[in-house]
Amino acid sequence: MQNAELTLAVLQRLKDMGVRISIDDFGTGYSSLSYLKRFPIDTVKIDQNFVRDLVHNEGDAAIISAVISIARALQLDVVAEGVETAEQLAFLRKERCELVQGFLHSAPVSADEFGQMLRTGGRPRPPATLSARLV
Repeated sequence: MQNAELTLAVLQRLKDMGVRISIDDFGTGYSSLSYLKRFPIDTVKIDQNFVRDLVHNEGDAAIISAVISIARALQLDVVAEGVETAEQLAFLRKERCELVQGFLHSAPVSADEFGQMLRTGGRPRPPATLSARLV
């Protein structure tokens, strides 16, 4: 991001080729609200640090709500990272965040496992720690 003009040119060329562009870990590190309007972004991924305590931390919940509202106003998709509990999912659904990733749905799988799941219509394997917690 040190050369914003070059970054913008590269991102625009990728976008013109049909590549969808996401800002990962939004809200941390180098991410900035100005990138949302300046760069040809399709998706904002809310960092798991905000998702982790959203049920118990009003500040995290407020940040997530604000990011979702801003993204919707800019017609961007939103993905919440690190969703591990039904409570987190319920909050995100209430806020109309339709895309989530995290251990609630599946443990990480290798590319080969994922390909096999797609071919067979199989379901992701639950993470051992989550299975124990939810049972």
